[in-house]
Formats: sequence, C-alpha cells, structure tokens
Amino acid sequence: MHDPIRTLAVFCGSSSGNDPLYTEAAVALAETMADHEIALVYGGGSRGLMGTVAETVQRRGGYVVGVIPHLLNRPDVVTRKVENELIVARDMHERKALMYERSDGFVALPGGIGTLEELLEVYTWLQLGYHAKPVALLNVGGFFDHLLELFVHAKGEGFIKADILDSLIVTDDISTLFERLDRWDVALGDKLSP
Repeated sequence: MHDPIRTLAVFCGSSSGNDPLYTEAAVALAETMADHEIALVYGGGSRGLMGTVAETVQRRGGYVVGVIPHLLNRPDVVTRKVENELIVARDMHERKALMYERSDGFVALPGGIGTLEELLEVYTWLQLGYHAKPVALLNVGGFFDHLLELFVHAKGEGFIKADILDSLIVTDDISTLFERLDRWDVALGDKLSP
C-alpha cells in the first residue's frame, strides 16, 4: 500500500461546462479534500471548475497550491488570490512536472483538451513506472464514458494491457473515490475496489 494521501492534483476545466452537476461535483470534491486535510495542487487559474475547486478548498480551511505557467500568470486568469502557494513555472512542461512532484495522487474532473492531456500524461507515467501514485476519474454524469470506451477498445486491439486499464480508478461517487484512493495499491491497481 502507498503512504496516505496528503496532496491531490485535480485536473479540470477552466470553464464550468453546461451541466450544473460538474460544478456540484467540484464543490463536493473540494469540501471532502479540505475535511480530510488533503491539500489541493491545481493549475492556478480562477475560472470554471478549476476556480471552484480552489475557492471551495480555501473557504473550507484547506491548503491550496497553484502552479501556473509564466504566460498565464496574468490578471484575467489569476484574478482571485486563493492560493496558499502560487508557483510560477517557466512553461507548461515545468508546470506539470511541479504539479506531479507535489502530489500524492491525481483526480480528473470534466474538462477539455488540457484536462485530458494532463490525465493521459500521468496515466502514461504510471504505466511506464515513473510514479506509483493513484490516477482517478470522477466520472460525473458519465462525462468520461466515451474515453473509457476508447480505452476498452484499445485494450481489445492489443494497445493497452489489462493491468494498466485496471489500475485506473473510475467512479461517480465522492466517498467511493476517497475509499479507493486510500486503498489503492500500485501492484493491484484498483482491483481492491468492489
């Protein structure tokens, strides 16, 4: 088993999306993190789900670490100072490396290309053995269903191994997410979960 999760990177949209469920899930995730004294590591923006998660963690008394690339460190992106720490990285590559270094696990909420890119990179790094930290999808309203279908298709076509697919935590329930994060083991992936 891994050490207890003290910091969690959350990947999510810089917009709120069309379904109010996405914002509700972002709030619930952030409240649970703060209540469990799990610090947030996130992309540093103040808009959309990203801003909702950060503001909620802070409002609930939690610790927030924002990591933003120099190019995006401007008033229209970082308008509300909710971070306990704001790290300005040289570029997106350094931003992601710092986020991954500071985090004990990774959770993706709904989002766009950037969210998917961050998720797939940490998932790839898990596959390659660059880290042994849990990677999870909070599948709000079935948002990730099509991506999961693609993963299953890729497995069937011989491109993703079963153990890698099994290592991904997928749930639409906040309490189940945290139970699985706590019980996750790199050797067994998410097979410990019901």
